[in-house]
This record gives sequence, C-alpha cells and structure tokens, in this order.
Amino acid sequence: MSNLKEKIISEIKKIYDPEIPVNIFELGLIYKIEVKDDKRVIIEMTLTSPNCPVAESLPNSVKDNILKIDGIEDVDLKLVWDPPWTKDKMSEAAKLELNL
Repeated sequence: MSNLKEKIISEIKKIYDPEIPVNIFELGLIYKIEVKDDKRVIIEMTLTSPNCPVAESLPNSVKDNILKIDGIEDVDLKLVWDPPWTKDKMSEAAKLELNL
C-alpha cells in the first residue's frame, strides 16, 4: 500500500459514526480509495442506513480530513448504496469492539 493511501486511511480512521463507537473505516463504510496523480482522491463510501442522521456531515468530514493531507488537491467523494452496508463489512476489530 502506498504511503499516501496509508495517510488517507489514517485520516479516515479519525472519523467515528456518532451512534457506534467505532471509526468509519473499521465499520466498513469506505468501499473504495483511489489515488490519481498523487493529488486527487476518489472515495466511494456508504452509510449504515439511507436515513442516517449524519448523511450530510459524515461525507463532508471525510472529504475535509483527506484535504488536510499535504499535496491532496481534490477529493471526489461518491455516496453509494449498492452494495448495501451490512455488519459483515465490519473489520474483526470493529466486531470485537462491539461484541459481535
């Protein structure tokens, strides 16, 4: 994994779902991270539900955190609903944290 991608994941891991005490990366809400020309990032993410109360703010937090990384000029963030999020997308660490 590239150093830049690791920095992106590190920034994403600082963001938590307000209803679940686990960061959104470990929850499996990030479906795709693609770096173009070391300055443009494409993110595909979802939410735990389409009615999620943070549907507006959570994607903006992801975008803002990634833009803090030196050299990143643009973040193209797409909110996707297919495939739908399920608990199966969570990392083992997240499942342990939530006793699942």
